[in-house]
Amino acid sequence: MTTANLTRSETAARSATVTVRDYRVELDLSGAADHSRAGFATTTTVTFDATVVETWLDFLGLAVESVTVNGQEVAADYDGARIVLTGLSATNVVTVRAVGEYSRSGEGLHRFHDPTDDSTYLYTQYEPADARRVFACFEQPDMKAPFTFVVTAPDGWEVVSNQSADAVTVEGADQTVEFAPTLPISTYITAVAAGPYHRVESSWSRGELTIPLGVLCRASLARYLDADTILQVTRQGLDFFTEHFAYPYPWGKYDQVFVPEYNLGAMENPGLVTFTEAYVFRGAATAAQYECRANTILHEMAHMWFGDLVTMVWWDDLWLKESFADYMGALASAEATEWTDAWVAFANRRKAWAYLQDQLPTTHPIVADITDLEAAKLNFDGITYAKGASVLKQLVAYVGREAFFAGARRYFRAHAFGNTTLTDLLTELSAESCRDLSGWARAWLQTTGVSTVSLDGNHIVQTDPRPHRLAVGLYDFDPDGNLVRRDRVEVDIAEERTPVTLSPAPLRLLNDGDLTYAKVRLDGDSLATVERSLDRVLDPLARGLIWSALWNATRDGELAVGRYLTMARDFAPAESNMALLTAVLGNASFAIAHYLPTAERDRWRHEWLESCWTAVHSAAPGSGEQLAWARATASAATVDASRATVLRAILLGDAAAPKGLALDPDLRWAFWTALAATGAASIEDLDTELERDDTASGRTAHLRAMAARPDQEVKAAAWSQIFDDTTLTNDHLDAAIDGFRAGARRDLIATYDTEYFARLRPTWEQRSIELARRIVIGLFPAADSLAPVDNWLTANTEAPAALRRLVVEQRDHLARELRVRGLGCP
Repeated sequence: MTTANLTRSETAARSATVTVRDYRVELDLSGAADHSRAGFATTTTVTFDATVVETWLDFLGLAVESVTVNGQEVAADYDGARIVLTGLSATNVVTVRAVGEYSRSGEGLHRFHDPTDDSTYLYTQYEPADARRVFACFEQPDMKAPFTFVVTAPDGWEVVSNQSADAVTVEGADQTVEFAPTLPISTYITAVAAGPYHRVESSWSRGELTIPLGVLCRASLARYLDADTILQVTRQGLDFFTEHFAYPYPWGKYDQVFVPEYNLGAMENPGLVTFTEAYVFRGAATAAQYECRANTILHEMAHMWFGDLVTMVWWDDLWLKESFADYMGALASAEATEWTDAWVAFANRRKAWAYLQDQLPTTHPIVADITDLEAAKLNFDGITYAKGASVLKQLVAYVGREAFFAGARRYFRAHAFGNTTLTDLLTELSAESCRDLSGWARAWLQTTGVSTVSLDGNHIVQTDPRPHRLAVGLYDFDPDGNLVRRDRVEVDIAEERTPVTLSPAPLRLLNDGDLTYAKVRLDGDSLATVERSLDRVLDPLARGLIWSALWNATRDGELAVGRYLTMARDFAPAESNMALLTAVLGNASFAIAHYLPTAERDRWRHEWLESCWTAVHSAAPGSGEQLAWARATASAATVDASRATVLRAILLGDAAAPKGLALDPDLRWAFWTALAATGAASIEDLDTELERDDTASGRTAHLRAMAARPDQEVKAAAWSQIFDDTTLTNDHLDAAIDGFRAGARRDLIATYDTEYFARLRPTWEQRSIELARRIVIGLFPAADSLAPVDNWLTANTEAPAALRRLVVEQRDHLARELRVRGLGCP
């Protein structure tokens, strides 16, 4: 165990003996634009009470220059991760002067160079424990305190933090901004961003409360920023949560900054929410993309209460914020914005993530056993987010909506600016609902696995029995030939077999309305109806549940892959819900690549490419559907070259693009990458395209396309770059990995399988967990045998638990693929 990998037991002991009063953090970022400078000056002054004479501060940086304890400078006892403090009094003031390191991985203080205008941008990202990469601190969520940030940066830059600026002084070419103290918060949600950001300002008011709003992005992206749309969703969310939580927004301001090379979708830093700038659309975007962005905005906003105001004690109860935010994001989207079908995307897309995660051998309860930070890092997964949100949806139905929100309001009042566990939440919900929720918690929060429900005659059958409240929708054809629900039967089930009285119907849909968390199987007659008439189901939520049932059955080897692909080919062109269409297109592509027997793969690759290309032409010109099919065409064209000539002609201007299709930079790069992967694009082609789009996104796409070329020397260079070039940013690392894998050319890359396993442990030791995780997952061999991975697991029983978890999960994915392909693997 390295001293950087904090454990639950030692942090609990520290918080029991240390009470933090406040922090003052001074950062000198004036030299950030000089990229030859690796570090920045960071000074922390922390005041705390202690009942012990010795403790430690956490810091990951280039150097600790001095440590002062209660006015006396002491020798720095620093091992690269911890600064040991001795001789403590009842009340202490400690100052640490150190040098932090600018990040290229998105962890800590990330520094980005914009090639478009030669500008430098900085932003922080800490969860779960990377604040210590920027300033010395007690790095654990239950040691909250007010923070005062003082930041020196070039004059003219936007400098923002959790609070508004109290004072700004300018000296020469630099400015120093001192921010107002925050309310008590955890280290992982403190934040700073600095650079020549473009800013749009507005405000939101309710009663006597007025909150300043800001939306920021890189200056070179300002022309693409649809700030009015973002601000509209922001105001709608603040209205919704203020009304339902009955606790005024407490953080003073609400800035939202879209940042480059971001590892996440977003992060809920109070007063300064950070988002991936993928949400600033450089070209055409589908309704599903706008809906996803709105959901993310509202998800992060829900955290202002669930997570920021009331925070879990330790990462075991990560669900106390993430499950709630996932649920609230969908609820607020559906009830407060134009995205009234938000539960459709949730049922089909978010829950698919949960079902996948919950079937792995590394599945865990929603309330997980998180012993250390490495385990915490990997638990930001489909169980913590989507399964937890699904279970909360059930809980709301179980206790009643009014009791649920009343319990939430009690929770905020009782624990504002504090830390909680599961018991604290259940106490407040039980008090309002007059229900003992301990049994519900045992059944849903403290167990693992997903039930599968099916109809067997006049019984509902479930695997892995647990209590459900679900509905069976009975769908029949109306006079126009559409499948509409004519009846609905709700039933409580808890056993393996539960009798139910249902009248005959062409389609009997279990879990109609998506009331519970379970995989659904269609009975034989219903499947036959769906195969003929899926496009006649009018209700998008019902279609979403059907598509989900079909995909789960395909993944489990109970529905032939060809039958799923046939339905995707036949019915996806008529799918009007963009979230569903996007999911089906992605699933079909994945099924062809991973689940089809090798002998059938080439035929389906060609048929799918032709289906996508036909749909591009038949979709409404300029529509989101057309764009989605164009993107699917690019994906399909990476493994089938039959449309390479026409795609190349379109890109070079020698042929017209399909009517209405806008060839924005991202779509152009997708087509060029496909051509590169099939050998139909030269270095000169890709360099010319880079000249056309010499932006940060363009350079990343160029790197990906260059690595995609089907040449042994190209693959060798990409492999070396991935492992040996430690200057690669997180985005560039992803691009190199994607390019290396593009085209599914096992004939070119299978020779690296042995080296992959040999380099796992050195990579884990030498890289940050974020970058190491990308390499472990991204390069896992798509082999036809489990023997190499099994040999590694057997020989590496003492490898770090987080690394073994990733390898075990990848093994399980491969085993599933081999089973579905009929190769007989266990």
